Amino acid sequence: GGWSRPRSRELFERGHAAAVLPYDPIHDAVILIEQFRVGALTAPGGPWLLEIVAGMIESGETAQDVVKRESIEEADCIITDLLPVCDFLVSPGGTSERIALFCGRADATKAGGIHGAPEEDEDIKVHVVPLDTAFTFLQSGRINSASAIIALQWLALNREQVRTQWLSQPISET
Repeated sequence: GGWSRPRSRELFERGHAAAVLPYDPIHDAVILIEQFRVGALTAPGGPWLLEIVAGMIESGETAQDVVKRESIEEADCIITDLLPVCDFLVSPGGTSERIALFCGRADATKAGGIHGAPEEDEDIKVHVVPLDTAFTFLQSGRINSASAIIALQWLALNREQVRTQWLSQPISET
């Protein structure tokens, strides 16, 4: 109930990001990317993580702009019909970074290969995964990146509603 003594704290100001889980409601599949992450160098399973498309929000960009740009850059995938999942703090004990998370409609039949921005030395492998397989990866711990975990759990809760909505309406560019 009283004032604590003054404390010094470190805060990492990295900026904010946006991420999207590309989902194909026709084939009931998701598009995941695999890339090297130095922060996972000593993690069980190693530093090559299965993740979702994500990127930093630059000045003048919206979160929606970022996920559409990054989807093309990282997965050669066009995203339509974005659904907001949530906005969350990555690690509020040490960074101010927030992630705007979405589920985006995609055509998984056109996904695959190796992509990434050459100027960023990205080496990103694209995987098209049946949604039930992605859930198995999640439950086994093979997917251990927060954005992917949150997005897949959201889709597990909303799968039928999303499929019904997207399969009953034409593709839009929103």
